[in-house]
Amino acid sequence: MDLVEVLPDRLHMLRFPIGQAYLWQDGEALTLIDAGHVDAAPAVEGAIRSLGLRPERLERIVLTHCHRDHVGAAGELAARWGAEILAHRLDAPVVRGEQPVPEPVLLDWELPLYAHGLTVPEAPPTPVDRELEDGEVLPFGGGAVVVHSPGHTPGSIGVHLPAYGVLFTGDCVAGVGRVMLGVFNVDREQAVSSFRRLAALAPAVACFGHGDPWVTDTAAALRTAAEAVPVAG
Repeated sequence: MDLVEVLPDRLHMLRFPIGQAYLWQDGEALTLIDAGHVDAAPAVEGAIRSLGLRPERLERIVLTHCHRDHVGAAGELAARWGAEILAHRLDAPVVRGEQPVPEPVLLDWELPLYAHGLTVPEAPPTPVDRELEDGEVLPFGGGAVVVHSPGHTPGSIGVHLPAYGVLFTGDCVAGVGRVMLGVFNVDREQAVSSFRRLAALAPAVACFGHGDPWVTDTAAALRTAAEAVPVAG
């Protein structure tokens, strides 16, 4: 795992072989956006300690959606440190193991990529302590706004920190070499609409589920990419 500083003393990316998570700091109080794969808990804990922070100050884990590379370590981290796990109401039953993971409608070029992603171990059933709705404001980052952004999964969310100009997009948007619509969507039309909604927030920093964060001309890059993406593959 690589630990990458995004904003000094505020935000770090935890990059795994597939996917990534983000650690937000409010002083010593910590919030994790996504949790990596099922075996990632020791690496996450090590990353926190390497920053001179204490894992027991991890207050919450906000899941952007229900996929295995985002949920995997959440349950173990919460059990170790007492963190609250939050997910959107529509994805919460999948995270808990009560419903199956929704199947994406794959474009031809996505097929080999999807097969590669399935090499990540499945996430175990994971408790969700709080079910989120669009527009809720969470108590970190100066007020973190939940932005329901369905399409990748029905309960996908973005997390917007207006006070800092930071947007966590989950897998609705990717930054793999360029800003683009995320892959493996259950409803591409919904995903495109969600992309455009997130882009309209005009953040200074965009943190994706896959790909390096965008920190330069971010609002313009998101807007241009969102306007250009076709609904059809």
